[in-house]
Amino acid sequence: MDLSRILFVLGVGFFLANLRLLVQFIRFLRLRSSALLTWPGRRPPFYGLLLVLGAVLGVLIVYKLAVLQRHPKDVFGEAMMLLYYGYATPLSLKIGRGFYQDGIWSDAGFVPYSTIGGLAWREGEQVTLVLIDRMRQFGRKLTVPDSYYGAARRVLRDKIAAHDIHFTGKSLDLGDHDERDVV
Repeated sequence: MDLSRILFVLGVGFFLANLRLLVQFIRFLRLRSSALLTWPGRRPPFYGLLLVLGAVLGVLIVYKLAVLQRHPKDVFGEAMMLLYYGYATPLSLKIGRGFYQDGIWSDAGFVPYSTIGGLAWREGEQVTLVLIDRMRQFGRKLTVPDSYYGAARRVLRDKIAAHDIHFTGKSLDLGDHDERDVV
């Protein structure tokens, strides 16, 4: 397999990643008016290096098109990587992580309250809320800044009290505890 095919396959993967981030951003634009408690996304490690990589890819694309006179289809892979590192990743940081009227925006995406089957707090170097999916037993995490920790616990307690999040239906649910105590 030659380099141009490898770059094309990488381009397809980055195209799908760009599409996923675009869909998430559009969903965020629709949901942001219902925000209850949000904060900006955390920058990934080596964020500056990712931006430099995007700039280098931009220069490489211009070089291939202008100097080498390559066909635009020959820079598809590099173009998709440029979009991802130079535009999609910074755009995804604008998505407010936290609590909305209909769900929680975790570090990996939006989770509706109705699909949450369990919650757990992990208090270490950083406070993290772990959300367990009701059907798939799949966990997602939400990194909560220390300054928002108390408010986040209050929002969760209110959502559980309003029955937006509930943990009933377990095999041994005897109804003798207050679900808000889970938070």
